[in-house]
Amino acid sequence: MKTLRLRAGKERSLLRRHPWIFDSAIAKGGGDAGETVRVEADDGRFLAWAAFSPVSKIRARAWSFREDERIDAAFFRRRVATALQARQLFALPSEGVRLVHGEADGLPGLIVDRYGDVLVAQFLSAGVERWKAALVDALLAETGLVHFYERSDASGREREGLPPVTGWLAGGEGRSTELSIQEHGWRLTLDVATGHKTGFYLDQRDSRRRFAELAQQRRFRRVLNCYCYTGGFTVAALWGLRAAGAVDGAELVSVDSSLPALQRARAHVALNGFDDAKCQYLDADVNATLRRFIEEGQSFDAIVLDPPKFAPTIAHAERAARAYKDINRLAFKLLAPGGVLLTFSCSGGIGAELFHKIVASAGIDAGVDGYISERLGAAPDHPMTIEFPEGEYLKGLVVVRKPS
Repeated sequence: MKTLRLRAGKERSLLRRHPWIFDSAIAKGGGDAGETVRVEADDGRFLAWAAFSPVSKIRARAWSFREDERIDAAFFRRRVATALQARQLFALPSEGVRLVHGEADGLPGLIVDRYGDVLVAQFLSAGVERWKAALVDALLAETGLVHFYERSDASGREREGLPPVTGWLAGGEGRSTELSIQEHGWRLTLDVATGHKTGFYLDQRDSRRRFAELAQQRRFRRVLNCYCYTGGFTVAALWGLRAAGAVDGAELVSVDSSLPALQRARAHVALNGFDDAKCQYLDADVNATLRRFIEEGQSFDAIVLDPPKFAPTIAHAERAARAYKDINRLAFKLLAPGGVLLTFSCSGGIGAELFHKIVASAGIDAGVDGYISERLGAAPDHPMTIEFPEGEYLKGLVVVRKPS
């Protein structure tokens, strides 16, 4: 067994059972890509079994902190089974569920989502790539499913020195990559081969439900959904307005720079029985569109800002902070008194406290004050654990503009 020896004092995070070992923490040792190595403190004490990654800044990711644990196919079967059992702790009102959430489930670099009877996985680290066959076998056995698609085309694989890989891992013959799922009271569609991430943003499931509740309670007349992707928040708003008997006279504007996404958003509105005439779909840059709306003197009762990841790492945080501030400042200028802003950051490099400060600064620059009435985050099947706080990548705030 190959060994990594850490520099003096660098064992502290592992003693707290944090799974990441950065290249700067290693005094000597190494291994092949994905190979299991023994990690020791500078005095030779055992710390963890970890998967080695020769090119990543995160040079190793811990599998286990037990010296007597054997890292083999049976180990991965146990980890998968535990992850599936954990999902039974939550009442998840959807046919789309995250089954494995990387480090939070003790499988660093592995993401697995279930859409109905199809599994979709991203293998994003050298360790899970090396054990891919065993993990696929374990997931099929533990779920009892036969259809399994791989979407290992995220940027994280580049940092691990891995090429992008997509395609069916099992059961693909004659199976379409176009799927439909029920979420709360509405239906949504996705394509696991071409959609973002594994095909859809399951992490925003509870925030979409909350937006539907707010629409029902407040009877929004004008709604602006920015970076709308395939219109999940648009459908949620319509659902809430219909429940309140307030759909007539409502106007919903959805903005995205992807025409295919907007076409699917339009299809989702029709799929759920809503009048498409109430909706506008703008294939446009969000920042430019917000500026144009301000020049036109428009205002909205509800605005959703759910942008892509501006800061993939902490190194990008300063530049990302400026981008988040700008779009929030523009949104505040468009928000009617008493209106509701749902604003999000999915950047791991932007912490919750920093995001709060960015939004507050944007409001001050816009000359708008508001009440932060709620904090939102990823749905519970995307867990953050005590040992891995970095799992809190998705941050959201509900801001209600003070009445004039």
